Amino acid sequence: MEIPQKLGRHDWLTMGLKVLATSGIEAVRVEPLAKLMQVTKGSFYWHFKNREDLLMAMLQEWEVRETDDIINQVEASGGNASAKLFNLFQIAFQDDGQLEKAIRNWAANDTRSAAAIARIDLRRINYMQALFLQMGFPTVEAMARARLAYYSWIGEFIVGVLPTRAERLEEAKLYHAILVRHD
Repeated sequence: MEIPQKLGRHDWLTMGLKVLATSGIEAVRVEPLAKLMQVTKGSFYWHFKNREDLLMAMLQEWEVRETDDIINQVEASGGNASAKLFNLFQIAFQDDGQLEKAIRNWAANDTRSAAAIARIDLRRINYMQALFLQMGFPTVEAMARARLAYYSWIGEFIVGVLPTRAERLEEAKLYHAILVRHD
């Protein structure tokens, strides 16, 4: 007989982020999540004080997964700044954008998530700016290139017209070639 594993905090966060990505913030509720996970609400309250606690933890988890982990992966891959930037583009362009868009939609009506997004956007842009600085671009130009790359990526999700994954990876090569060009 197989003994069911206990669900941990990470399981709740993963399911919360999945529901957020597919159904929006209003769908992230304790009882429906418990039903999806086939557990009682008591399991939820073992890990979180309330729904608000879950939502704030989801923002933190999103930051770790979609910013910290990616930056760490890029840095671990090694290479010069240009190679790191290309690696970053390849990783970013594999994302379907569902979660990113859902979190931005949530932030449109929630000041705490909006503040988190503003902070995370700045971290991501500053990371890219640092790479452009390492490539020898002046500070203002490095920031402009970082913003152009970042806003282009976010814009695809917001507009909602995403090319295929293969097309996006080809675009990553082109974006990289354009953005690292010194004229």
